[in-house]
Order: sequence, then structure tokens, then C-alpha cells
Amino acid sequence: MTVQHPRLVLASASPARLKTLRAAGLDPSVVVSGVDETRVTASDPAGIALELAQRKAEAVAGQMQHSELVVGCDSVLELDGQVCGKPADAAEAAARWRAMRGRSGELHTGHCVIDVGRRSRASGTESTTVHFADVTDAEIEAYVGTGEPLHVAGAFTIDGLGGAFVERIEGDPHTVVGISLPLLRRLVGELGVPWTDLWVVGSAGGDAAVRRS
Repeated sequence: MTVQHPRLVLASASPARLKTLRAAGLDPSVVVSGVDETRVTASDPAGIALELAQRKAEAVAGQMQHSELVVGCDSVLELDGQVCGKPADAAEAAARWRAMRGRSGELHTGHCVIDVGRRSRASGTESTTVHFADVTDAEIEAYVGTGEPLHVAGAFTIDGLGGAFVERIEGDPHTVVGISLPLLRRLVGELGVPWTDLWVVGSAGGDAAVRRS
């Protein structure tokens, strides 16, 4: 008997999120939402992350016609109660790192899963405490010069060059990458989809088709 797997769609251009899902045995296609991340109504960092995740999932779900599961995510770093998204330029990224070094922040990642066929959804946010190393000015300049911190929330990664500048984290490490697998499993479960039904044998390490909307 052939098992029909729900078609999983990732509403994000993030290579780290895609890599995380594929390593977990999932094989999503990718449709970039094109949502304007500057137009949000929420004011608190966790609320902003959730609102953006929902808007991304909604934008892509509106293009689907079958029984897809659309996953939208967004991450926001909170430092001193302030929202730290993607830096606008190298100068902002460097200033961000000078403010973060030797300190801790909260990384909030919002998740929204929409079952297109059933017209149902489940949403949630996972938060993780990130402790940053007391990096030098030279290290900040070198890191910003690579361009890596310009493309990610909080101006850092843990799965790339920035990993050496994170002393430790408290919480789900996948949240810092941009998608919490435990939370995602719970959300798809709320929609009546067993997590293991999403597994695709041999998907880990492969490439998914990417389409920009």
C-alpha cells in the first residue's frame, strides 16, 4: 500500500531552515513569500516574529491549490527589549555586534503551519537565550566583512562563521537556526498530520526545488 505524504512547502528563502528540515528527513519545496517585513502591527519581539511567520505562510498558501502544508517562519533577536532583525548594512551589523558582545539576548522564532486542503492552521513561537562571546573589534570587522551577518536576524549564525562567537545557548538549538523541529512537530500534530508521515526516505542532504513567487 502506497502512503500519500502531504506536500510540504517552506515559505522561506533561508538555506539554514531548508537544510534543517532535510536533515530531519523532510523534503519541502520552497516558495519565497515576498512579504514586506517592515510592515508589521505587533510591537513586542515575539509578537513580531509570529506575525511575520503567519503572513509568510498566508502569502504562499494563497498560491496553493491542493493539500499542501505550508510552513512560515521568522526570527527576531531581542536585546534590552529592543527588536533586532536583519541589519540594514555593514555599519549597522558592526554596531549590533558591539552592543551584543559579552552579553545575552533572546532569539524568538515564530512558526505558522497552514493546511491548505483543510483550511486550518496552527501557530506558535519558540524562544532561546543566546550568550554571545566578548569578541574584539577586529573580529567584528572581519566577521562583518564576510557578509554573513547581513542576511540573518540578529546579525549572527550558529551554523556558520558566527558559531565561534556564540558561547552557549539555553533552549532548542534549532530555534537559533530559524526553525524549531520540536515545535513544528507539535504544530503539524495539532493539524492531524503525524510527523513521521512527512518523512521522505533519502531526502537528507539532497536539494529541494526553489521557486520565487
